[in-house]
Amino acid sequence: MPPIVKIMPNQGFPSRKSGTPRRKQAVAVLAYDGVNAFELGLAVEVFGMATDWYRVVICSERPRQPLKANNGLKVVVDGGLRALSRADTIIVPGSLDILDSPPPALLEALRRAHKRGARVASICAGAFILAAAGLLDGRRATAHWAHTETLARRFPRTRVDANVLYVEDGNIMSSAGRAAGLDLCLHIVRRDFGSEIANRIAQRLVIAPHRDGGQAQFIPQPVRKAEGDALAAVFVWAQRHLDRDLTIASLASQAGMSRRTFIRRFEDATGLSPGEWVVQARVAKARELLEGTRLPIESVATETGFGSADAMRHHFRARLGTSPALYRAAFRQPAHGDLAGR
Repeated sequence: MPPIVKIMPNQGFPSRKSGTPRRKQAVAVLAYDGVNAFELGLAVEVFGMATDWYRVVICSERPRQPLKANNGLKVVVDGGLRALSRADTIIVPGSLDILDSPPPALLEALRRAHKRGARVASICAGAFILAAAGLLDGRRATAHWAHTETLARRFPRTRVDANVLYVEDGNIMSSAGRAAGLDLCLHIVRRDFGSEIANRIAQRLVIAPHRDGGQAQFIPQPVRKAEGDALAAVFVWAQRHLDRDLTIASLASQAGMSRRTFIRRFEDATGLSPGEWVVQARVAKARELLEGTRLPIESVATETGFGSADAMRHHFRARLGTSPALYRAAFRQPAHGDLAGR
């Protein structure tokens, strides 16, 4: 018999008359038959950990009745769909059964919550529930790469982007598969309370507060073994020589391919252009050096092939939304008020 887990909210929704000096954001996480247990759990973990900033409730159309999650785990929650009417943010985890029709009462509760101004976010195939409710009509959205074609076909009014980790379109958000839900939840925390709080939660979870690139890098591509080995060797060589001028010609030479063939096979294998891949590799290495060494920022820029601190700052701003100096300060500063003690 599968185990039964009863999920309780950390605290109830904040009273409108409590008189507390700082109002906590109310987050409702939706549970239903077939819900992905990992995605349900990660949303509860991220927002439930930050108890100084959020109050979390897990709600269902069938409160206090066992729900069967995707892995056979049975989940019991206390909150009903009325909780959606008081939530600032609603998180909708996904389900493996993307072709199933969500319960009409659930869809109507989501529509009403969105109409009154609630922020609604889906994780992975949760986008199918948002789309079924009409919340993605005319909006940009994403889901796990394995489901994006189906999402676009079933809901043609949704502008599906298969390459990103998450999308924010007004007060509707969506994320790619499973672990990308962590990226989206941290993005929500960052928007609500700033990078410091999001970084502290990320450190507590032992995950990166921000990941470069989109999910295209995770999509398996049919690359023949010989070609894959040749490109793998190029990846290793380039990462060891980031301080060099890594032109397409030099990379193609390492692979033993013509320029045109190299570009085509590289993009087929990675979903990125060689130039974009090099920039992402340089940013990743710069982050390592900023976190783990005391090298001056100009030296980090030289070591990673950016050539100048100004060039490195440009790419950090474009990809991480911060500067190298602020990034270093955020990750090297002593932790205070560690969330482990909360």
